[in-house]
Amino acid sequence: MSVEEIFQTMRELVAEQFAMEPAEVSMETAFEEDLGADSVDLVELVMAMEEEFEVGEIQEEELGGLKTVGDAVNYIAAKVK
Repeated sequence: MSVEEIFQTMRELVAEQFAMEPAEVSMETAFEEDLGADSVDLVELVMAMEEEFEVGEIQEEELGGLKTVGDAVNYIAAKVK
């Protein structure tokens, strides 16, 4: 799965969770600043990522580094190689 494919899927997940159009989601979209995500939103998104990409459980300490959609895309890309 390419980084572009991962981004397209992440874009859909984020758009669905935050009730927005996929076109509004970019690699630079920040979860907290741009989307107003709280910890519950992020847990739900991570659960959706785990299921969608079949990467197993994402550890809580790894979540701290995931500030933007791009961070999450790169994280998943490293996991699915």
